[in-house]
Amino acid sequence: MSGGTATTVLALSALFCLFLLPVTVPPASAASPGSAAAPAAAPSAQDPRIQLSAREAGQGGTLTVTGRGWRPKTLLTLLICGQNMIGGTNACANGAGRAVTTGPDGSFHRDLPVAEPPKPCPCVVHAATVTGAPATADAPFTVAGHPVAPLPRQDAGGRLSVLAPPRLEGSDNLLTWFGAPPRRRLVVTVGNVGSTPAEDPVFEVGTSHGVFAPQWEERQWQGTVPAGRKQRIELPVELPAGAHGDHLVSLKYGGKVLAEQPWGVGRPWGVTLFWVLLCVVVPAAVFRVGMALVDRVRPRPVAARTRGRGRTAPHAPPRTPVAGRHREARAPGRTGRLSGLAERLPGRGRAPAPGEPEPPPADGDAAATLPWFTPDTAPSATTAPPTDPPTSKGSP
Repeated sequence: MSGGTATTVLALSALFCLFLLPVTVPPASAASPGSAAAPAAAPSAQDPRIQLSAREAGQGGTLTVTGRGWRPKTLLTLLICGQNMIGGTNACANGAGRAVTTGPDGSFHRDLPVAEPPKPCPCVVHAATVTGAPATADAPFTVAGHPVAPLPRQDAGGRLSVLAPPRLEGSDNLLTWFGAPPRRRLVVTVGNVGSTPAEDPVFEVGTSHGVFAPQWEERQWQGTVPAGRKQRIELPVELPAGAHGDHLVSLKYGGKVLAEQPWGVGRPWGVTLFWVLLCVVVPAAVFRVGMALVDRVRPRPVAARTRGRGRTAPHAPPRTPVAGRHREARAPGRTGRLSGLAERLPGRGRAPAPGEPEPPPADGDAAATLPWFTPDTAPSATTAPPTDPPTSKGSP
């Protein structure tokens, strides 16, 4: 019984060792130097860095820049920048920059001319990759004779980002139809992804038309956007007077464009209507004024008759001699009748004697002449006198 018990204990011990063997072997193999996990624990490649041959140099000198830890066969740019390059490449002497390509081991050696950057010192030599994954490195440097100024205070406000697409609210009115500046409200929902609240943030609103660059204007929003919260913001937008067509409204904060919204503005047809009416009314008014002047200065028929009173009218037909007057010499007996007829006519005096010139017509003679009598149809011209002389009374 004791021998069987001992055999059972040995069998159980062997089974226990077999179950524990897979559990204890992996930790031992992971800790061994020749295991496959050893390379994963090896330290990573060193970060890119640059070294300068001198810490200070004047303008016109030469500076040697040495770099290590860069990617092989990578194109780099070397620049001297002011204000520790917090304003980007705008603070660098870009005209005096140099380009260099790293070797197979990721190192380079390049001479850089010393130039004064557009911003005051403290200055740095800035190296950055042109292609591939971005990588940068800076080294402090002093440009002798270049002014030194404190660094500008950075905004401690939060970081804002747009959470919803922006939209334009508002509509045109009657004045806009006649060329008044179109106005809208840019409504956007932003969120503060920073660790500090943004108090009274200053945005930049830009409007552009076609291929032209945006015209930026600052718009300050009164309020606070707490850290990790979102806020609805409204900013006014205005275009120039008479603007029409397709425009683009952009929103910028902290030098970064947050959102863009297209804006289609209709044509101000009231201005077109005004010019059409102006082109019609002005010529019509000028024509009326000209016709009034012509009507005032042209001669009138009544005035012509008044000036010609007292003399024969220029258009009056020439007087023809009356046949009866030549016959008065042959028929003296008719002289009395013609003289009496002339006396009875209105506006007429005595008949002229034979051979006496005819007197000129008096004033009102044209008005006194009867309309049914003309020089050719006068009674003396149409009626022939009798050839036989009248007989006196009592003659047989």
